[in-house]
Formats: sequence, structure tokens, C-alpha cells
Amino acid sequence: MRAVIVAHGDPAEADRARCAGADLLIAADGGSLTLARWGTVPHVLVGDLDSLGREGARRLARRGVEVMPYETEKDESDTELAVRVALDRGATDITLLGAFGTRIDHVLANVMLLADAAYRDVALRAARGPTVIRALHGGSGLAIDRAAGTIVTLLPVAGDAHGVRTSGLRYALDDETLAFGRSRGLSNVVVSPPASVSLASGVLLVIETEE
Repeated sequence: MRAVIVAHGDPAEADRARCAGADLLIAADGGSLTLARWGTVPHVLVGDLDSLGREGARRLARRGVEVMPYETEKDESDTELAVRVALDRGATDITLLGAFGTRIDHVLANVMLLADAAYRDVALRAARGPTVIRALHGGSGLAIDRAAGTIVTLLPVAGDAHGVRTSGLRYALDDETLAFGRSRGLSNVVVSPPASVSLASGVLLVIETEE
């Protein structure tokens, strides 16, 4: 099942097309305002409703939207709650829209959410326009099916990443270590698509973007 979650960030207008055909469309609180601007109604609304408001939630409920309200004082962000709902409903492919915005703490929390080991068997990504971020866990690999010239950054986020191998990228890595906090994996480039990356242990954020 393919799910799309729209958070209360700053999605690109082009992201609207990513909602088309979703089996499950979830608004994480203020993400419903973005969907309203796009003329789209979610299947589910999740969150503490501090951005949308209770009256806005009631209007969506009258349109058949399932509303799942939470208290403001909680241990998870609205986006994390939305991911859990998607998984509980059987989603195996999840795209986060609106994960990036002006609140750097929210941006970092949303990006780090991708690296949670609980989601290693789910196709989970955050996207904005031509930029897509995925997490790669030790003992696995990712195909990067993007055009030549696409920038690919590899950032270790759970300590050092060991046994990193790449193919199809300008700066090849062959069973090497990317150290946590270092920028060696920044701004690689696809030269021979499809490219790929794998690693033996650790966690990498794989960030693909086109200039």
C-alpha cells in the first residue's frame, strides 16, 4: 500500500502530483492546510490540531475525513504519529511531504525519523521537489535511479558507517568508512545511471537532488 503524509512544512508546488493515486493520504495537523490549497481532502487527519484548529478538524470530519486528535503534550511529533498510522494501516511505501520548513528543529526531527531502525523494512522517504531523502541501514543497499548529474550526498547518522560501496557515482567508495560528523560523503554525482550504494554497518542518509 502506498501512503502519502503531508506535514505542516513547506512543500514544493510540484509535490502536489505525488498525492495522486495514493492508497492512503494522511494530513499531519497543519498539512491539511496545504492539501486544502491543493484542492485535496485527506483520508485521515492526525495530530494535536494546534495548527488547523478544532473547528477546521470538524469541517473535515463533516466531509468524511477520519480525525485522530491527540493532546498537545505528547512524546511524538504529529509527523511521527502519522507515520505510525500509515504503518498500522498496512502501508509499505510512505512519502513524507512538507517535512522541510523554517523550523530547523522540526526539519531535523523529520529527517532523523527516516533513520529509525523500526522503519528499515519500509520504503520511507521525505521529498520536496527534486530532492528525495532516504535512509540506508547496514547490510542493505539502495538503487539510485536518477539521471546523470544528479547530486547524491551520503551522511552517516548513527556513528560511523562502515563498508560503504557505491557504483555509478563520480567519487567511488569501495568498502570504505564514512565517519560521523565528517563531510566526505557530501555532493557526489551520478555519472552512470542507475547508481547504487550499500553498506555493511551503520546508517546513512541518502540525499538525492537535481540543481
